[in-house]
Amino acid sequence: MDETAPAGPLPYEGVWRFTAPAVDASVPQARHAVRDLLTRQGVPVSDDVAHALLLIVSELVTNAVRHAAVLSPVLAVEVAVGPEWVRVAVEDDHPYRPTALETDHGRTGGRGLLLVREITREAGGACDVAHTASGGKVIWAALPLKHTP
Repeated sequence: MDETAPAGPLPYEGVWRFTAPAVDASVPQARHAVRDLLTRQGVPVSDDVAHALLLIVSELVTNAVRHAAVLSPVLAVEVAVGPEWVRVAVEDDHPYRPTALETDHGRTGGRGLLLVREITREAGGACDVAHTASGGKVIWAALPLKHTP
């Protein structure tokens, strides 16, 4: 038996989920809830990764509020933490599966998912969009706890 291996999950590992109305006020509330969760659980996330993660939460919740609220008055935010990674996901009941738009300097919006993908890539993580069993979608991003350029 390897006595150096932890006997079970690390104290900060787990999955937390909360719901919020699909309104503008939920964007900062979701960001603060995720930040407070990481702090409360003692997740050893680097400052760079924490900043990236909170920006991703803001973008994903903003997208759900702007584009899905008509069919999904409530959204869900999930945070999952493993021994070496943290994953955030935003789920709504709107069936449309968005795609990342390319940069168009004439537009003042519509690039949230592109920003999420770039932030995730730069942090060494992964992200995707998937359909849910209820017919909606979930957009997630997983980042390593430590920034590895």
